[in-house]
Amino acid sequence: MAHRLPIQLLTWDVKDTLLGLDHPVGEIYASTARAHGLEVEAPVLEQTFRQAFWAQSRSFPNYGLSHGFTTRQWWQDVVLQTFHLAGVRDAQAVVPIADQLYKDFISPCTWQVLEGAKDTLRECRKRGLRQAVVSNFDHRLEDVLVGLGLREHFDFVLTSEASGWCKPDPRIFHKALRLANVEPAVAAHIGDSYHHDYKGARAVGMHSFLVVGPGPLDPVVKDSVPQEHILPSLRHLLPALDCLEGSPTGL
Repeated sequence: MAHRLPIQLLTWDVKDTLLGLDHPVGEIYASTARAHGLEVEAPVLEQTFRQAFWAQSRSFPNYGLSHGFTTRQWWQDVVLQTFHLAGVRDAQAVVPIADQLYKDFISPCTWQVLEGAKDTLRECRKRGLRQAVVSNFDHRLEDVLVGLGLREHFDFVLTSEASGWCKPDPRIFHKALRLANVEPAVAAHIGDSYHHDYKGARAVGMHSFLVVGPGPLDPVVKDSVPQEHILPSLRHLLPALDCLEGSPTGL
C-alpha cells in the first residue's frame, strides 16, 4: 500500500499558536491610558475592545486596505472606538494613547512565546522541514518575530496585509505554496482556529493540525476534526507528523 509523501513545508499561524499577549488586552489598554492620565477599568476595556475590533473587522476587513486605510489608521479607529464604548467622549485625549499602543505592540515586551514553541520550531528545522508564517497580521509581525528570536526559523513571513487576503481565503494559502514552490500534498499548516487555519488549509489540499490546548474540545471540532489532527500542545506536532507520514494514502 502506498504511503504519503514526506512533508516538506510547515506553515504557521502566529497569534495564540506561537505567541500570546503578555497581559490581557484590557490591562494593556488600561495601563497605557493611565500613563496618559486617563482612568478606565481594564475589564471594561477588554469587553469594548472585542466589540470595536469585530465591528471594524466586519466593516473594513484586512485592515481596510481596499478602503485606502493604513494599518495605523485602522488600529487608531479601533482604539478610539474601544474607549468611546467605554464611556470616554474626548477622542483627542485618546489619540496619543492609540499612537503609543501601536508602537507598543511591536515591542517584544508586549508578547510572550508560548510554551513549546521555540523547541518545536527548532526540532522541525533539525528535521530539514522548511517553515513559513501565514498570519492574519499586519507588517509589524516581522519586527515582533525578530524581537522574540523566532524570525530565523522561517523562510518567509506572509501576512494578510502583504498578501491582500485573510485566512481562510484560499488565495493566501496558494500564495504561500507558490513562494515555497511546493505542492499542497507536501505542506501542512498549524494554527489554533478551526475556521481560519484548519478548514482554510484543508480547502486547498494541504494537511492541517489544530492546536486546541488542554481544555475540553469544542463540539464542532470534536465532530469534524480527526483525533490525529488535534494538538493538545505544540509538543504533539512531531509525533503527529510521524503518524501522518506513516499512514497510507486515502486515510
